[in-house]
Amino acid sequence: MAKTDWKAEAKALKKQLKLLRAELGAKPAKAAKPVSPLAPASFPKMPRIAGVEFAAVGAGIKYQNRKDVMLVRLAPGTAIAGAFTRSSTRSGCVRDCQEKLATKVPADVGAAIVVNSGNSNAFTGKVGDEAVAAVTGGVAAALGIPASRVFSSSTGVIGEPLPYEKITAIIPDLVAGLTEDAIDGAAEAIMTTDTFPKGAVATVQGDGGVIQIAGIAKGSGMIAPDMATMLVYIFTDAKIPATTLQKLVTRNVDASFNSITVDSDTSTSDTLLVAATGKSSAAEVKGPVAKAFEAALRDVMMNLAHQVIRDGEGATKFVEVRVTGAASNSDAHRVALAIANSPLVKTAVAGQDPNWGRIVAAIGKSGAEADRDRLTIKFGDILVAEKGWRNPTYKEEDGAAYMKQPELVIGVDLGLGNSARSVWTCDLTNRYIEINADYRS
Repeated sequence: MAKTDWKAEAKALKKQLKLLRAELGAKPAKAAKPVSPLAPASFPKMPRIAGVEFAAVGAGIKYQNRKDVMLVRLAPGTAIAGAFTRSSTRSGCVRDCQEKLATKVPADVGAAIVVNSGNSNAFTGKVGDEAVAAVTGGVAAALGIPASRVFSSSTGVIGEPLPYEKITAIIPDLVAGLTEDAIDGAAEAIMTTDTFPKGAVATVQGDGGVIQIAGIAKGSGMIAPDMATMLVYIFTDAKIPATTLQKLVTRNVDASFNSITVDSDTSTSDTLLVAATGKSSAAEVKGPVAKAFEAALRDVMMNLAHQVIRDGEGATKFVEVRVTGAASNSDAHRVALAIANSPLVKTAVAGQDPNWGRIVAAIGKSGAEADRDRLTIKFGDILVAEKGWRNPTYKEEDGAAYMKQPELVIGVDLGLGNSARSVWTCDLTNRYIEINADYRS
């Protein structure tokens, strides 16, 4: 072979080697996060809520190349109600919101909500309180409103100081981006392990005009009833006093957000805020309209609560545990939660195994009044057990076929009274372990 051929071949080999080194040294691209198979087909078309503006930007708190801070500006006169975790280790944001809601403010003062994902600012001591003050104070100064009317939430890793300077630095960008049409971006900015943004809407015909309701939420893991069980923000243009709005929120919390559980773990940051701007052309909510408004608000709360379960970490099954015939409402709730939180029940559901004996065990451990010989257990419409033992006509293959469905109903009638309660949960899969084993890293 000619000398020039050797040179050409060596040059080509060097080029290939350079390409191989570059390929080996490159970091593998992260696979796209799979969306829950139980997710809605699409994010709903959200209406404009008069008196509410949204903005969302990326601050790089934990996540790169995505929105992780959202700001909401609320018109002067907006009524605000809320519900929060009862955790004794709740975050500085939660305590700050609770204090502010208990403070009287002039009726014509505006308000704001600022939320970050990636860091919960929980169990961070005085540094955490300083972070809350810095963020809410920065927003207050930028919007020209009192800091006592700026409500904040943080969600993400517990125990790490919040790099609040990253948030205060982008407040000008948030303010500049405020618009009535950006609620979709706000829903994305508050996500952590969520696989899809969550939104729900409703309308009510009021006296003299239509009343709009729109809500967003985040939640996927660390979900257990202790109000709230995630971050939820609901907006309406209804004319309604703050005291009345708070009563409606409190009255409808238990049947919605306090009736869901992914893993029986309550977060330190759980927050529900409902804001009513009073900008609808409809008259003040009262009389028959009040009942319709409460029903619509309850529907939005229930819808968002169910979406959280549909996005449960690693979930493949959406499960309603429906308890009837209890001696009291508290007993019905206790039994439903015992079943919904049972790792044995949840793993059986994940494996599509109709192991109804685990349901019997969960009822027995619940602490609620129960009588073996009055119990009835169903999978959907399939009668599995009654009168203290298995239904003689029940076939295991029927139960196994039912368990293959993505949406299930486990029915239990205690046969002791007229009280009933439903709780919604999901299955427990290997994916849940993977997500939570790697959450901090």
